[in-house]
Amino acid sequence: MSVKSGFSKFNRKQRIEYLVNHSELSESDALGLNDFDAPNSDQQHVISEMIENHIGNFPLPMGVVSNMLINGHSFSVPFVTEESSVIAAASKASKFWAERGGFKAKIEGLTKKGQVHFTWNGNPSSIGSYFKELKSKINDATSDLASKMEQRGGGIKEIKLLDKTAELPNYYQLDVSFETANAMGANFINSCLEKMAEVLLADKELNNEKYQVEIIMSILSNYTPDCKVICWVECPIEKLQGWNNELTANEFALKFKQAVDIANLDISRAVTHNKGIFNGIDAVLMATGNDTRATAASGHAFASRSGQYRGLTAISLSDGLFKYQLELPIAIGTVGGITKIHPVVKTVMSVLNNPDAPRLMSIAAAAGLANNFAAVSSLITTGIQKGHMKMHLSNMLHEFKVTEAEKHQVIAHFANETISFKAVEEYIQLIRNSKS
Repeated sequence: MSVKSGFSKFNRKQRIEYLVNHSELSESDALGLNDFDAPNSDQQHVISEMIENHIGNFPLPMGVVSNMLINGHSFSVPFVTEESSVIAAASKASKFWAERGGFKAKIEGLTKKGQVHFTWNGNPSSIGSYFKELKSKINDATSDLASKMEQRGGGIKEIKLLDKTAELPNYYQLDVSFETANAMGANFINSCLEKMAEVLLADKELNNEKYQVEIIMSILSNYTPDCKVICWVECPIEKLQGWNNELTANEFALKFKQAVDIANLDISRAVTHNKGIFNGIDAVLMATGNDTRATAASGHAFASRSGQYRGLTAISLSDGLFKYQLELPIAIGTVGGITKIHPVVKTVMSVLNNPDAPRLMSIAAAAGLANNFAAVSSLITTGIQKGHMKMHLSNMLHEFKVTEAEKHQVIAHFANETISFKAVEEYIQLIRNSKS
């Protein structure tokens, strides 16, 4: 198989032509790659330059969860997601808790960190005693980079030397704490770290005929346990009545606690429990132009901080009070990145009343807790499939290319029937056979 070089230098039309000639993409299907272009050419130009080798836009639906009451403020929260039941679940939970005081959230730190990983073949005690002087040189070298961030209330907060030679020969870290105000701050952090690496390489005390620094890498960490939000809901147990009619309020609370306890004991359940949290968080981060992968990686690492992967939520039932809490790191921003250039992200931020980073952290956490509460509540009562398949029915009808009349018949039939792909397929066939 020959390797194609120069593909990145193709324009969009040439890339698509190449794919038509070298894959199973047909010319008619290739035309569909233009269907979702932004109507404004300037907007499309911005979108096209966000990634390499652009061939088209991939649309995802965006909806709104209303009635999300957080710290006394009501929000309409845009969600971007392909999963049909996510918005319905979050909306139901948000309305339920808005009538019981809403979501409460507090930010426990905004500190992020990065590391310069390096080796040095000298005496560990020597570099330890020299570090105070070295740190002064590092601060001087990064002062220009940090000045604007400091004006916004951020900057470099702490620099530590970590001796890792017991774990790996000659291995050290500069472990650096940052605050980045309303920015996610990746570029700022990485620029500072690379400047610090230059100082290490140029320092004559560390580099001579006998000893040498070798930089392995300089990079931010996406694990941010000191940039954390805690979000919770609470109400008297008797006020849990109303979610469904299958269980009394007390039965619901006890069974809910059992389900949460299982997520803290069993990894198989914990992963799915936490996935339900990220259904909401990812949908908000996608809508606001933030990094879903970094947040998920940090959250799952945080779920493993005890040495065992556990659910990210905790529950207490005491003195007649139901309290359900989510605690996790979320390092996100409301400036920088694509937030000011993506045409839809700007609109989303306006819908959210242009939050700062701490408030957006609270909104994302509330979205995650709403989805998780709805999922666990469904699991212990009606089961997850009833609501999920009801929402998924519209996708099936598109797949079967039903007419408007057939659609109404199918929806009416399955209002009180169990929905499955096979059952829907058979009923549509029954309708069509009766016509013929």
